[in-house]
Amino acid sequence: MARLRWKTTDHDVTAPTVELDQVSLNYNGKAVLEDVSFRIEPGQRVAVVGPNGAGKSTLFKIIAGILRASAGDVHVYGRGPGGHICIAYVPQRSEIDWTFPATVADVVMMGRIGKIGLFHRPSREDWNLVHSSLGQVGMGHLADQQIGELSGGQQQRVFIARALAQEAELLLMDEPFTGLDAPSQETIAEIVGGMQRHGVTVMVATHDLNLAAEEFERVMLLNRRVVVFGRPDQVLTSQALVQAYGGHMHVLPADEGDVVLADTCCGGGGEER
Repeated sequence: MARLRWKTTDHDVTAPTVELDQVSLNYNGKAVLEDVSFRIEPGQRVAVVGPNGAGKSTLFKIIAGILRASAGDVHVYGRGPGGHICIAYVPQRSEIDWTFPATVADVVMMGRIGKIGLFHRPSREDWNLVHSSLGQVGMGHLADQQIGELSGGQQQRVFIARALAQEAELLLMDEPFTGLDAPSQETIAEIVGGMQRHGVTVMVATHDLNLAAEEFERVMLLNRRVVVFGRPDQVLTSQALVQAYGGHMHVLPADEGDVVLADTCCGGGGEER
């Protein structure tokens, strides 16, 4: 029986990992994204921050090819967003059915489907890669556990293992730190950093401005449009944050001329679109 594989898209090795040019998306007559333009080079680690409803989830779905932009151009490695088996997309935890009866190893193996074919049985090499990927994120001992029985941090590590098994070159994670305790957040950040060192381009949507500043080399401040995109010290300024968050961002005087910026609208919940 012949293998049935996904129709895949070739890469332009000279192109940026992700490049958007004046991308907009309207939903139910409302502008969710407006004239978004940026480029991300291979191996960069980018945090996307902004208030609820800023379009962070929508942006990731457009890059992953799940949603189609209303206007503008989207390129992943120089090609359109469809057909890239190199993109690993991890949605918000609230969008995942954790009651689905699948083991940890089964979930990670799902990352191999684009490589081995939809109706082809995994080989021993495929299973070896699955268990190796779980070992890299410290989850090998839970390979036979049901995915819904794990903690939030463990579930995120499983999805990172799935990206490793997929041999992803672009990892998109939507709010992976939400609801996790500090040690779990640190573990996820360390694993993501390790993927970057192996050449994987990483984009993470987060509400945590401190984490974005400490763990990511570049930060994108988004509120339907790209407000600022650059190094954390260039982006996370009082002026830019007030511009993005509006009345939800309060600037409070602090000692030695510093300011404390408190986001009062983003409690870490799900994002509309």
